[in-house]
Amino acid sequence: MLTWLGPSDPFPPVERALKTPNGLLAAGADLSTERLLAAYRRGIFPWFSGDEPILWWSPDPRMVLYTAELKVSRSLAKSARNKGYEVRVDTAFGAVLEACAGPRADDAGTWLGEQMRAAYARLHRAGHAHSFETWRGGALVGGLYGVALGRMFFGESMFSRATDASKVALVALVAELRRRGFPLIDCQVRTPLLAALGAREIPRRAFLRDLAALVHYDEPPGKWTRRTEPDVPAE
Repeated sequence: MLTWLGPSDPFPPVERALKTPNGLLAAGADLSTERLLAAYRRGIFPWFSGDEPILWWSPDPRMVLYTAELKVSRSLAKSARNKGYEVRVDTAFGAVLEACAGPRADDAGTWLGEQMRAAYARLHRAGHAHSFETWRGGALVGGLYGVALGRMFFGESMFSRATDASKVALVALVAELRRRGFPLIDCQVRTPLLAALGAREIPRRAFLRDLAALVHYDEPPGKWTRRTEPDVPAE
C-alpha cells in the first residue's frame, strides 16, 4: 500500500516500496530543502509530473556508476578534446535546469516542472546541488546537475544540444568526483546511455549499504573546480 505523507511525517522504510511500479514508496509532503536532504540520505528521490502529487521512489535494483568504472570510448575522448568544448561548474545552474526541463525527442512532456526546479534551485543556493556545463563558442550546449552529500553524488538529469555534450559534462564530473574522493554516483534507473558509460544495476540493499557509508562523511573543503577544458580520466 502506498504511504501518504503529511508535512511532518517521516519516510517509511524503503523496503515497503512497491514492485509495480518499481520503487514507488510514498506520495505527498513537500520539496523543502530539509525534506529533500532527508530523502537522499535514505536512498529516496522525487519523481512526478503534471498534476500528480509529489511521488517518492527507491527502486530495486538501483543504477549506479562507480567513478573508477567510467568507460570513455575513443569517439567520446575525441569529442572532449577536439570539438572546442569547455566545461564549467556552477556558473549557469538555472539555465541547466531549464534545459533539462525542455521537451525531449521521445517525450513531449517533462517531469522537471516549476515546483521541482524551484526546489533544486534552493538546494543549489544551499551548496548541495551542482551543475556541470558544456559550453562552446559562448553557448551552453549540454550539461547535467545533481546533489552532493558527504562523498556521495546523486545524478538527476542531463541534456545535450551538440554531439556528446552531455557525456563530456559527465566525464568532467567524474574527474572532479575522483579528485574529491567520491567513489559513487547514483543514476537511479537504467538507461542505455548510462550503461554504455559504465553504469550498472546493483541490488537496493547493496546501494543502501554504500550510501550509508558515504553520506555521513564531511564533504571535502574547497569550491568545486571551474574547468577551462574537459578532463578525460584514464579508463
